[in-house]
Amino acid sequence: MTDKAAAGAADTAGTTDRAGTTDRAGTTDGAGAENAPDATDSADFAGAMRTNSAGTADTTGATDGPQSPDRAGGAGVPPSPGRRLISVDVARAIAVFAMFAAHIGPPAKPEGAGHLLVAFDGRAPAIFTLIAGLSLTLSRGGARPRPGPPPAGAWRSTLIRCAVLAALGLALTELRSGIAVILTFFALYFLAAEPLARLGTRALTAVAAVSVVAGPVLSYVLGPFFGYRVVGRGRYPGFEAVTSWSNFTDALDTLLLSGAYPWLTYFPYVVVGMALGRLVDLRRPGAARRLLGWGALATVAGHGLSALALGPGGGREVLLRAIAQSHAYAVNTPDPVQAVLNRQAGAIPSTSWAWLLVDGPYSQTPFETVANIGASLLLLGLAVAVCRITVLAALLRPLAVVGTMGLSVYAVHVVARAELHPHHGWPALGAFCGVSLVACAVWAFVFRSTPLRRGPLEWALHALMPRATGPAAGRSRRP
Repeated sequence: MTDKAAAGAADTAGTTDRAGTTDRAGTTDGAGAENAPDATDSADFAGAMRTNSAGTADTTGATDGPQSPDRAGGAGVPPSPGRRLISVDVARAIAVFAMFAAHIGPPAKPEGAGHLLVAFDGRAPAIFTLIAGLSLTLSRGGARPRPGPPPAGAWRSTLIRCAVLAALGLALTELRSGIAVILTFFALYFLAAEPLARLGTRALTAVAAVSVVAGPVLSYVLGPFFGYRVVGRGRYPGFEAVTSWSNFTDALDTLLLSGAYPWLTYFPYVVVGMALGRLVDLRRPGAARRLLGWGALATVAGHGLSALALGPGGGREVLLRAIAQSHAYAVNTPDPVQAVLNRQAGAIPSTSWAWLLVDGPYSQTPFETVANIGASLLLLGLAVAVCRITVLAALLRPLAVVGTMGLSVYAVHVVARAELHPHHGWPALGAFCGVSLVACAVWAFVFRSTPLRRGPLEWALHALMPRATGPAAGRSRRP
């Protein structure tokens, strides 16, 4: 993410660092790509709570690689639960590195290698959130969800996870790294996802489809009622949120509506990911083609329809009139529309309905949401396709290990940014990525036979989880 200097978006903790992108949060569960998901995996904030509804361990994971007919579902036999889905870990790790690019990399410009940065500009939070929802569904049976009520203690386990993630997010924010820390927002996402996990596939898919449009529209409509008609969005809460009732209510406002990753406009990614886990079995042949096809369609639809609405549809002219009336500071800038968006970290104001036609990074509109979902599916589809090739899957194993320790990697990168103040550019980006690859590989090797293999923060979160009780506690079918 790029430094998001947004005048007027100074949140309770300070302004954030993304001019077109913002903090990326990886997340995780196991230590090595080959390790099966378990209760601790649920702790990872974007890796996705890879536990069943009570936090009990899933004893197996799923593999992407080629399988024999009986393992691949031939002759009517469902795919056997092999190892964990390396492809999901790889996609998550790529999002981690996209986060690094936004925070310490060079500006995202459409020239040379910069085209790659442009492709990920503003997408890492969406990818993380979508993968979080996908992993949540995989941990509960995926396309074949476990029947019956959740185990006793499911809500207690979820509340503890969310409380720890929120506290960690507030603590990292206090470092004043300039990064819009996403962990506190993720705590709210996971809390809201718990009841949706019990919906049927059709109902869950319908909620996902509606939320993609309803969330951004509600955010636009509610903005003026809470003082965000012209400016004020893009904030993120710090520890002051728990020092008084008024600060607490301000933090809720930030988390739900006006923050850098508000629930109204980012939670739809979680729901889409949850629905995706029901609709597509990533272990089966053809999954990659479906993901790539759906991803291409969504990406073209999001960006294409936005371009048509703003261009031939006359939307940009409407925006320029609104800017002249309500955003005089931006009238004489080279790009008035972008100048207004930069004022609140990319988020649209509520001064004209035409703002909902925008598709820029962090604009939080229906078109941007659809396009980001498409990009997430493209990345997942590519990862699934590549990881079905044994040789390539082996080569990507170090990257997958980074994906399994995303929470720890994310937290360390925030601390490093705050303490080291690295100079933005390719050398810093290469150093952060290289150190992450080596450090995660060494950690996974050294602690391969201990619970610490999951990563330090992942292990700590797992250690805090209560053991589930009840008839469903022992059910642990592989995602």
